[in-house]
Amino acid sequence: MSSPLIITVLKGGPSAERDVSLRSGAAVTRSLRSLGYLVYEVDPLPGDLRIPKGTQAVFLALHGTYGEDGAVQSELEELGLPYTGCGVAASLFAFDKVITKRRCLIAGLPTARFEVFNTNTASWPLGWHLPAILKPTRQGSSVGLHFINVPSEFPHALTSTLHHGGEALLEEQILGREITVAVLGETALPIVEVRPKTGAYDYSNKYTPGCTDYFCPAEFDTQTMRTVQEVALRAFSAIGGRDYGRIDMIVQTCGSPVILEVNTLPGMTETSLFPKAAAAAGIDFPSLCQQMLEMALNRSVNRSIKPL
Repeated sequence: MSSPLIITVLKGGPSAERDVSLRSGAAVTRSLRSLGYLVYEVDPLPGDLRIPKGTQAVFLALHGTYGEDGAVQSELEELGLPYTGCGVAASLFAFDKVITKRRCLIAGLPTARFEVFNTNTASWPLGWHLPAILKPTRQGSSVGLHFINVPSEFPHALTSTLHHGGEALLEEQILGREITVAVLGETALPIVEVRPKTGAYDYSNKYTPGCTDYFCPAEFDTQTMRTVQEVALRAFSAIGGRDYGRIDMIVQTCGSPVILEVNTLPGMTETSLFPKAAAAAGIDFPSLCQQMLEMALNRSVNRSIKPL
């Protein structure tokens, strides 16, 4: 009888999304163990990545800085270890919302009007209409997100946003239905629509069970559904994505989608959107984890793994 494959799940980490990452990692670990893998769990520190001896692949359940920005991916590349999700460059591109928007524009894809600020002394820009959204350029899970309804709210929001990184991204607020499209391999999974019961789809409403209603598959006519899924696949390609990711969008009343951002390591918690989309496609959580892992293992075929 052959020995089980040894998998290390990276979870937690140093980012503002640490708590969510711990939950994602715990869920993935349970599923992989139920499938018969020998699973180690590691809560990594930047510059001190310690992978257990014998690890044959790494499942990334890290979110935010270090996990999604290409840093840990680069360290794993140096170790010669296969890992789940996007590579170094795609992770870096997607984690920076400004780079994502520019690559989408180059690809002819729709994204909201935007402006970037790196100082809290900036004034409200001329020619902008309200409402607008201000967010850090390099954070996820709606960390540091502010909705601006009057210009007087801008200075405080800008100072607060800049505390989460070196730049702040101002976006025109697009009105419509908030949706997300999960990409698995070359396939766009069923669309998920999110409707917070109160307020916006912020960090609290994302991760507090019962605060948001989810509709999957979202009710769209066939043409709109195909358009949205095609735009999602093109956006994922625009950042050089591989294996899996999630693209957040607003679908306007006219049926046209507008890209908000691309996520290269989507959440894997009990309230996360990617597993909901997979379930609607007939893929249960353990099978989803298995597919994600197999994509990484397939990259290790005929590839030498350095001893640890």
